Amino acid sequence: MLTALLFWIVVGLVAGFLASVVMRGGGYGVVGDIVVGIVGALIGGFIMNALGFATGGNIIYSVLVAFIGACILIAILRAVAGGTRRTL
Repeated sequence: MLTALLFWIVVGLVAGFLASVVMRGGGYGVVGDIVVGIVGALIGGFIMNALGFATGGNIIYSVLVAFIGACILIAILRAVAGGTRRTL
């Protein structure tokens, strides 16, 4: 149980960070990147299953699927937000 949780956190962090870099955003912080990556993994997994791709236990495949889903999630969030940006 703990191993699976750590796996999801690591995959979420890596995928969320990579997606925020590729999508040229300011990032969402460590916790935000983990959340974006995990939600992205769910979105990416749904899309890959719908397209007929098998799910695997490989971490590289998991990060790739989560990255694709996270990019889609960031694009949706930006479309809904209307392009407004936060500044600190």
